[in-house]
Amino acid sequence: MEQRLSERLRALLERSDENVCLAEAALLVAAGEYPDLDVPAYLDRIQQYADVLRERLGATPTVQESIGAMNRYLFHELGFGADRDNYYDPRNTFLNDVLERRRGIPISLSVLYIAVGRRLGLDLKGVSFPGHFLVKCPVDGGVVVIDPFYGGVTLSLEDLQKRLREFRGGEVSRAIVSEMLVAAAPREVVMRMLRNLKGIYLKGKQLHDALAVLEWIVSMNPRETEEIRDRGVVYQELECFRAALADFEHYLALKPEAPDADMVRERVVEMQKQTVRLN
Repeated sequence: MEQRLSERLRALLERSDENVCLAEAALLVAAGEYPDLDVPAYLDRIQQYADVLRERLGATPTVQESIGAMNRYLFHELGFGADRDNYYDPRNTFLNDVLERRRGIPISLSVLYIAVGRRLGLDLKGVSFPGHFLVKCPVDGGVVVIDPFYGGVTLSLEDLQKRLREFRGGEVSRAIVSEMLVAAAPREVVMRMLRNLKGIYLKGKQLHDALAVLEWIVSMNPRETEEIRDRGVVYQELECFRAALADFEHYLALKPEAPDADMVRERVVEMQKQTVRLN
């Protein structure tokens, strides 16, 4: 099942960016956890949200009117919001759970926001801002940056400077912030979601779940050396020594001068010993 899902996801993300339904991609990720997930039904629910808004907005709303209506409807009427108490709950990443529980984290709430807004004709794009995923939308004379995690609040350049300063320290110029507002391609968004899940599962010692996510990541990016190494570590923890050995050797073949190459070589020696014992 997971192989077919990852193939569907890979095929979806191979389309041109403007033809990728980001919500569908996110729901395919969730289907890895929920094999019987009805993806079309959840896409229909998102469409229903957009239909309600379209009826309220009329024929020719401005971008600002559309954004204001979305914020009122999604965050006030429907009650979508941030799950600060259980931030690292995997359900906050799975879009079906976000739609059911109406709680999420920056990236999942942003995916929902983008999905609804694009159905209203808004040119919304995700932004992989350091430490906190955001949404941007072109308006006359520039762009507006929106934070769905905080109820769709609009962020000024000064707000973004402050956030980045708090995240990385030191002085942050307006030019640096502007460079970080580049739109994230759908593939980048999905990879960030998968890496979030990987981190959550590893933190919770849910190694089989972490391995399943790593399989997806590596299948989508076969030359992601760090992910191959990390999969090897998980295999080792699960005592799948031959698979761990293969990943460590593959990592060193791709990146022989890696900063941690000596440590990985030590793991290779240990895995070779373990596989001999198995024989």
